[in-house]
Amino acid sequence: MANSTFGGDILILEGLKVTSQSFTPAFILLLLVYIFIVVSNVGLVVLIFRSRSLHQPMYLLLCNMSINDVFGATIIVPHVLRDLLTSDSERNIHYVHCATQAFCVHLHASASHTVLMIMAFDRYVAICNPLRYATIMTNRMVVSLSVSAWAVALFMVAILVGLSVRLSRCRSVVFNLFCDNASLFKLSCESVLINNIYGLGYTVLLLGSSIGSITLTYLRIAIVCLRSKNKVLNSKALQTCATHLAVYFILLVSGFIIVILHRFPQLADHRKVAAVLGHVVLPALNAVIYGLQIKEVRQKIMNLFHHNKISLMDVK
Repeated sequence: MANSTFGGDILILEGLKVTSQSFTPAFILLLLVYIFIVVSNVGLVVLIFRSRSLHQPMYLLLCNMSINDVFGATIIVPHVLRDLLTSDSERNIHYVHCATQAFCVHLHASASHTVLMIMAFDRYVAICNPLRYATIMTNRMVVSLSVSAWAVALFMVAILVGLSVRLSRCRSVVFNLFCDNASLFKLSCESVLINNIYGLGYTVLLLGSSIGSITLTYLRIAIVCLRSKNKVLNSKALQTCATHLAVYFILLVSGFIIVILHRFPQLADHRKVAAVLGHVVLPALNAVIYGLQIKEVRQKIMNLFHHNKISLMDVK
């Protein structure tokens, strides 16, 4: 699809190339995964807020991740499902909606890193300063960390997208399934040097701070565990930290794959699939990883199913 001369605020989106044989399975699978993401993550948040025993900093901070996962999936999946049912000639989006979607896409990605950073800080205090944990991780601190994680992501993304929105447009074709910052500034024929400089700085700052802080945090935790002879402490630390690191590793890998595929235009279709998977795989895995690996949450889920089973038997 070649670029057309800009003639309004209506933009044309590229579609996902799906054969007639794979259309129905792909649509149903994507829909089921989205439903699972929403139900599991919302259910996890409700479970944490309804259970007083789970009103602990670690679980309250986890709610940020679940909310962000539902937010990220909702930005992309319904949009892709709609476009799968839409013909090429009708696959369009208003520029304002495109800019809003781009803002939300990058907010989700940025918040994924900042939220994991505050969760790493919580684990650091719990393991390295257990005697001071209650005095440091107060409800006020949890709220401050949560607000900071979202505020930093919001501020950085606002500038990122704002620099692209200021540009005039000479094109109306978005070479992607959905809008992101690159899609916005590629619509312009003006110089995007400032966009590229800030985009690079934004990426370096976000990834550098998240990788650096999480690496230092878990190195410190590893040192404390190696020095400690408490097997119970080490086992619990290993369980919670391994879960956190697994989620972070998946986040980094999915992000790097998309960035690498951007460098190969001939792999555009693979990049589109990777972009969609990046917004559904991690949100789906997060609920499973945290819901089943955290003992307290797992017990609450099992008790809930056990209670429902007994209720059904009483009805019969």
